[in-house]
Amino acid sequence: MPELAETYACVPSTERGRGILISGDPKSNKVLYTNGRSVIILDLNNPLNVSVYGEHAYPATVARFSPNGEWVASADVSGTVRIWGAYNDHVLKKEFKVLSGRIDDLQWSPDGMRIVACGDGKGKSLVRAFMWDSGTNVGEFDGHSRRVLSCAFKPTRPFRIVTCGEDFLVNFYEGPPFKFKQSHRDHANFVNCVRYSPDGSKFISVSSDKKGIIFDGKTAEKIGELSSEDPHKGSIYAASWSPEGKQVLTVSADKTAKVWDISEDGSGKLKKTLTCSGSGGVDDMLVGCRWQNDHLVTVSLGGTISIFSASNLEKSPLQLSGHMKNITSLAVLKSDPKCVLSSSYDGLIVKWVQGLGYSGKLQRKENSQIKCFAAAEEEIVTSGFDNKIWRISLHGDQCGDGDSVDIGSQPKDLSLALLSPELALVTTDSGVVMLRCTKVVSTINLGFAVTASVVAPDGSEAIVGGQDGKLHVFCIVGDSLKEEAVLEKHRGAITVIRYSPDFSMFASGDANREAIVWDRVSREVKLKNMLYHTARINCLAWSPNNSMVATGSLDTCVIIYEVDKPASSRMTIKGAHLGGVYALAFTDEHSVVSSGEDACVRVWKLTPQ
Repeated sequence: MPELAETYACVPSTERGRGILISGDPKSNKVLYTNGRSVIILDLNNPLNVSVYGEHAYPATVARFSPNGEWVASADVSGTVRIWGAYNDHVLKKEFKVLSGRIDDLQWSPDGMRIVACGDGKGKSLVRAFMWDSGTNVGEFDGHSRRVLSCAFKPTRPFRIVTCGEDFLVNFYEGPPFKFKQSHRDHANFVNCVRYSPDGSKFISVSSDKKGIIFDGKTAEKIGELSSEDPHKGSIYAASWSPEGKQVLTVSADKTAKVWDISEDGSGKLKKTLTCSGSGGVDDMLVGCRWQNDHLVTVSLGGTISIFSASNLEKSPLQLSGHMKNITSLAVLKSDPKCVLSSSYDGLIVKWVQGLGYSGKLQRKENSQIKCFAAAEEEIVTSGFDNKIWRISLHGDQCGDGDSVDIGSQPKDLSLALLSPELALVTTDSGVVMLRCTKVVSTINLGFAVTASVVAPDGSEAIVGGQDGKLHVFCIVGDSLKEEAVLEKHRGAITVIRYSPDFSMFASGDANREAIVWDRVSREVKLKNMLYHTARINCLAWSPNNSMVATGSLDTCVIIYEVDKPASSRMTIKGAHLGGVYALAFTDEHSVVSSGEDACVRVWKLTPQ
């Protein structure tokens, strides 16, 4: 049966002008963050060790480990908090509807009995504290008039809760049961984050007014500020204390992270400014941070996670990145089958190496959106939503110059003749466009609604699939198409067609969840009854030795069929990707790579049955 070998994690979902929460468990060196409906558990010591929790019905916003590391509380935009096991099957323990709007932060009490959550809601219900096992309220939280962005629980007795938000206030509550004690209006803009030191003696608030203020943990009196020598030059979005509580890490829209020494009297002196290598654009603004044991973790708006070493701040950071949005296509380079390229519609192309994981982003000169994507040996071909097809040369990890051609209508599918890649076939709504290099050599109106197409590796043949479920086989003569056969077996619109690597067969999949393998020469059905998905087939891939076909579907599953065996002897990977599987590729006879709406890439090892 297929086994999950590696997961290349998606990056945290970010939003411009807002900080994000990245939290962790110091005992296991794992961190938590959210993307879409997924909560990602990532091991800082081994970034390929990833597990994903995908049971939220709405986009998740924040997640935290309980003090003993056994449970995770995660929240979403609907105001729901779910409490589930941190290990194995992530079994659900409790679910509570806490606020009427989005939850922006939550925190466990140090004894693991209570949870405080804050965010957006109707009326006064912007903060709530409750018992984690019963959901009963433990206090009244008055004093905020607008969205509450952050909350913190004092880690030692007597318990206190501090909150801050868009009304520029930092509020202090005593309890339990908690009640309002006092309010501070020392900030002149949104207060983005508030955090207690590990011993509970102090807490810090950071704001879009570029200031950080330190308060006494027990009385909430203001005792100091972060130094104004070499301060942050942009909004400060997040702060995190060092394990011994003597230093603070802050991150800002000015694209830097700073480490501050905090003295006993509460003043903060700059120790070191950390900068990450990047393009210097908006995506390099830093929006989240976490100080965990020896790891200083920062997250940029573009989702790049940088991990610095606290014991050696001069050392350049380990950088992890990936996709934030649905990955729509995968390509494996023949010259290096361990290397996988993935693209998402927001225009990002990422290179992954099996066994290593993230290996870099391909920077294109023209960073347009990507709808279709194909890769040959030395070049990549992309199409966007602007009717243009780009051909960009590839030099190792770098993209060279690109040439583009406007084909006059929106491209729906793109196929390269791999043995003579200057020939490309592009499908549009009503027909196909043939390209040689970046020249349109013919635009052919086929007279039916085209939904998918493929061109043979040697450029001698093309197959075009229609909305009506028919496959039209064409011979390519010069720059025109000559129809040779129409194959009728599908009962739904054709979604994908692929030739086998040796050109002896082809496989097609449809929106009515069926796949078929055909013999190319006789055009007879070679493998039928491939009807095991429960929703449309989005993608399919052949193994390099032509013996297997893998299909991926909207039903989140990947199914692998052996061509010489009946379809009933299939191998199924259930729940491969939350939200559906959108791209598949084989890197060798025993490895399938899949990607999907959850923005993750996974490598599956196939063991013969």
